[in-house]
Amino acid sequence: MKKYLGLDLGSVTCGVSWSDTGFIAGTVKTIRFQPDDYDSALDQVLTLCREMHPDQIVLGLPLLENGDAAERAQICMEFGKQLEQEAGIPVFLQDERNTTQESEAIMLDLDISRKHRKKKIDQLAAVAILQRYLDTQVK
Repeated sequence: MKKYLGLDLGSVTCGVSWSDTGFIAGTVKTIRFQPDDYDSALDQVLTLCREMHPDQIVLGLPLLENGDAAERAQICMEFGKQLEQEAGIPVFLQDERNTTQESEAIMLDLDISRKHRKKKIDQLAAVAILQRYLDTQVK
């Protein structure tokens, strides 16, 4: 079975998710880095790749509601290219529109405190991104 690493890259955090079944994604951790220090984020993701040995990486692509790619999407595409080159692992981009809002709504429904929501939101968004990708794959 293929193993998948899911990423939700932000300006100071990167949510990380994982699937070793190709069916269900789960949380791993939130990587933290200085604002817009994507070199640090890349180094931390590369370390995870060496530890976890994914076959594929799925990176969230923050498109605008109309589907256009703005500055954040360009940053993610560059990050994905560099990650693929340095890790030697294929990186697939997945539309991440509304994943953070969906994750927030789930945690509100579960009555999770604001403090704990803040700690987990990026991980859950990464799960949503990876799960969307997995759901589109032919089994």
